[in-house]
Amino acid sequence: MDFHLSAEQIEIQQTVRKFARNEIAPLAEELDRDERFPLGLVKKMGEMGLLGLMIPEQYGGTGAGVVTSCVVGEEVSYACASAAFVYGASAVLCAHNLARNCSEEQKKKYLPALASGEKLGAMAMTEPDAGSDVLSMRTSAEKRDGEYILNGTKTFITNGPIADIILVYARTDKNAGPRGISAFIVENAFPGFSVGKEFKKMGMRGSPTSELFFEDCRVPAENLIGHENGGLKILMSGLDVERVLMGCLGVGIAQAAFDASVKYAKERVQFGQPLITFEMIGEMLANMSTDIEAARLLTLKAAALCDEGVRATVEASHAKLFSAEAAMRTTTNAVQIHGGYGYMQEFGVERLMRDAKILAIGGGTSQVQQLIIMRELMKD
Repeated sequence: MDFHLSAEQIEIQQTVRKFARNEIAPLAEELDRDERFPLGLVKKMGEMGLLGLMIPEQYGGTGAGVVTSCVVGEEVSYACASAAFVYGASAVLCAHNLARNCSEEQKKKYLPALASGEKLGAMAMTEPDAGSDVLSMRTSAEKRDGEYILNGTKTFITNGPIADIILVYARTDKNAGPRGISAFIVENAFPGFSVGKEFKKMGMRGSPTSELFFEDCRVPAENLIGHENGGLKILMSGLDVERVLMGCLGVGIAQAAFDASVKYAKERVQFGQPLITFEMIGEMLANMSTDIEAARLLTLKAAALCDEGVRATVEASHAKLFSAEAAMRTTTNAVQIHGGYGYMQEFGVERLMRDAKILAIGGGTSQVQQLIIMRELMKD
């Protein structure tokens, strides 16, 4: 049992930390205020190899794996959670799923552009009436004359307004239930595809999120991933890594809130002494530190199992559930420690609290993670 990162992972961590804190963090407040994301940062991430961490070398990536991606995700999330969401949606939700499931021709066509940052990716699964119950999706795909015609609406799609390549799940057999779902690669230039309204959000405001519309959207038959009605396996097999990624984003947010709180508690003097000397403040900080350490270890354990090719459904749910709740506890305490200043935008911790909330909702709510864990316990 080894709790240490490799020398290569530490080098990547230090490189990304320098980049994130020098080039991303100074923009975090502005991106939140203006609700935008600069595509120049995506290009820089691509140049650094960050978008290709989950893509094999022969397709332009580095094949570094899930643990390394989590290390990167935590560092980017520490600087700006919105940037980490943009990174994760493209590098993990889209590119990683394509790398695992696509044909050789599809990989050669799409993965190099995703790895370099030339193209940005997204995954379209959630629908207006299919959130936690995603398998009840209604978006349909009908094969006609050598292509599939997609009709339906996807919602809450991270990177939706800016994605070039979208992994889309649609129903190809309306009578087969979950077994009637297929996966497709959709380009934003395909006829019949359009982007709906961009959502105004409580947090992650620098991460573009929108509806996607498919109105007789024409998708070439060769853009079907795997075989028809084979989408369920692709969808379910990618969820573990998605949830592990959400875990590392929670760790990054929580660590940023904790560091800001320690700094403030040392500098802020009340009743003639620094806040950090007060026992109740010390207790809050100790609990925050413990939450972060536990969340990080749960996440790295699940990530290591994913890299080993081991089924990690429970471990991924442990990581996501605990990290999401720990991030919310930590950021809420950070606002409390900062007092009135914590409620003001200029100190940044209120943004961290707003950003943290989505982690208990997106990628499967905390309640869904609890149900998954209980279901596995009942099997045992």
